[in-house]
Amino acid sequence: MNKQLLLAKRPIGLPDQDTWKQTSSPIPKCEEGQVLIENHYISLDPAMRGWMNNSKSYIPPVEIDAVMRAGSIGKVIEANKHPHFKVGDVLSGWGGVQQYVATEGNGYFKVDTSLAPMTTYIGTLGMPGMTAYFGILEVGKIKEGETVLISGAAGAVGSVAGQVAKIKGCRVIGIAGGPEKCKYLVEELGFDGAIDYKNESVIREIKKHCPDGVDVFFDNVGGEILDAALARLRMHARVVICGAISQYNNTTAINGPSNYLSLLVNRATMQGMVVFDYASDYKKGAMQLGQWMMEGKLKTREDVYEGIENFYGTFCKLFNGEKKGKLVLKIKN
Repeated sequence: MNKQLLLAKRPIGLPDQDTWKQTSSPIPKCEEGQVLIENHYISLDPAMRGWMNNSKSYIPPVEIDAVMRAGSIGKVIEANKHPHFKVGDVLSGWGGVQQYVATEGNGYFKVDTSLAPMTTYIGTLGMPGMTAYFGILEVGKIKEGETVLISGAAGAVGSVAGQVAKIKGCRVIGIAGGPEKCKYLVEELGFDGAIDYKNESVIREIKKHCPDGVDVFFDNVGGEILDAALARLRMHARVVICGAISQYNNTTAINGPSNYLSLLVNRATMQGMVVFDYASDYKKGAMQLGQWMMEGKLKTREDVYEGIENFYGTFCKLFNGEKKGKLVLKIKN
């Protein structure tokens, strides 16, 4: 049987356990031109919260009673005259929160697990890594010697974005929650400084760590932290809006920035970033990130939990600060 997690209702605020329902259905039949994939791992990302809302966005919402959308990686266990994939191939794509998926393979990529483990291909070499790579380089347009400030810096996207900026010769300051995460940023990832938003004044610490201002702010958090960063922009600064995790579970209106006129004063830009826009260049990005990993310039960390029945508790770690690195759920029996 195929264990699946279906969206049962549209949540208001932080989802509760009844937002989803677990079910079992027969393993799907592999039709001609399809492959049957046994999913080994799924990716848990903050964006999943937005996909549950029935509102206009960059991607259609997950429908009620549909399998919960999620990035996945698994192995082909059956191929029915598929033109590109065969039994034994490891494929990364959008298999959802379920153990098996039959697909024509659109949007799936074959990966080489002799170069990196499966979990890395849904982390640093997957959507989070691509988001960081293209967000900091193509949208942030970082230049050597610039000061880069990153919120959510200990997360899957922020940690990679910060390391890429360091590789490119920038001075990088990260904002994270708690002394342990801040220590990780500086001592393990090589950030030049870290701000603990839970125990320090973000406004004061940005001024301290970025006395000449911020050239690029890569934002994963939104809210008050975005507002604090806007107040410290340098001339012609770039603000990359990658996410706003502080606002995803709001039950009231989103808290927008009051310091937006800093964009005018400093002739700065603020641009949204959606990774799907760069799909045609994923291979190029993954090759470069992989090379940096092999050279020891880029570090990755996955926080792996097990069991589709533990999806809810694992999902909550996205928002309660308990995760360390990329959050992954193993769903293969």
